[in-house]
Amino acid sequence: MAASPDGVLFVGTRGDRIYAIQDMDQDMVADRVQVLWQGLNTPNGVAFRDGSLYVAEINRILRFEDVLAHLNQPIAPMVINDTLPTDRHHGWKFIRFGPDGLLYIPVGAPCNVCLREDKRYSSILCMKPDGTDLTIFARGVRNTVGFDWHPITRELWFTDNGRDHMGDDMPPDELNRVPEPDLHFGFPFCHGGDIADPQFRQGRNCVEFQPPAVKLGPHVAALGMRFYAGKMFGSDYQNAIFIAEHGSWNRTTPIGYRITIVDPGTLTYRVFAQGWLQKDGRAWGRPVDVLVWSDGSLLVSDDRAGAIYRIYRKSITSVQPGQHRLTQWAKQKSPLR
Repeated sequence: MAASPDGVLFVGTRGDRIYAIQDMDQDMVADRVQVLWQGLNTPNGVAFRDGSLYVAEINRILRFEDVLAHLNQPIAPMVINDTLPTDRHHGWKFIRFGPDGLLYIPVGAPCNVCLREDKRYSSILCMKPDGTDLTIFARGVRNTVGFDWHPITRELWFTDNGRDHMGDDMPPDELNRVPEPDLHFGFPFCHGGDIADPQFRQGRNCVEFQPPAVKLGPHVAALGMRFYAGKMFGSDYQNAIFIAEHGSWNRTTPIGYRITIVDPGTLTYRVFAQGWLQKDGRAWGRPVDVLVWSDGSLLVSDDRAGAIYRIYRKSITSVQPGQHRLTQWAKQKSPLR
């Protein structure tokens, strides 16, 4: 998800569509949901900058010029880079502009665990807004689908999905901090900072690599993340990290399907919102991304229910865990997919 300054929400999908969503009467419930473009190649990532919407397909970055002026009659996008790998496995991309003005683009590992000669795999790339100067910013990243910059330090933090088939309880997913460019975060040699891969350790020592800032739950499928810089939730939440956990797919006891929060300073990891996973182990929804709205509420996208929810503060008193309300902000008759 990405928002324009005047409140148009753009939503990418792993199908072929991009949506533009508007709250026309300002009642905090979207009343206009339109397909901005369709026929695209898994346009998962969206980013808004200087009036243009940037979209990440599997192997291309597109730019829709002056998009707000063409919501009713969308124009064809400009291809600004088409040199990315074409692999569909972990090929969907989350994109965002950093405080340095560069567009950041992950390239996931095209496998569960492997080592490829092409150094772009398992990395986070960055490039100029015109698509030039594509370079590697971070390495050893299996599959990140969410990152953000600390509001004060301006350091990049990102989620990363751990490998499969090492058991129910290992390895953990990760929340990583990037204090400087060109660091290696371990994949495929090490997982979770201290778990050597049984196939790809290749004599490497895990201390060679940057350890995670926080070990998340095993197989929770941590996707979107945002630092909280709003005011609605109160000062205790300033600079906390909200994480959308899509949920496990091959764990004996399902885990995830929730929004978690990492507290600033202590880096304590806890559940913030849950209920998508039922007691019988089935899930009616799967959180994908989070976005702090202009009023300080939290938007959550869900690709199973095809909906976007708004979590807002219940009262003006101090906000404690559980004292939030969740409302459905937007949903299509044909789901947002």
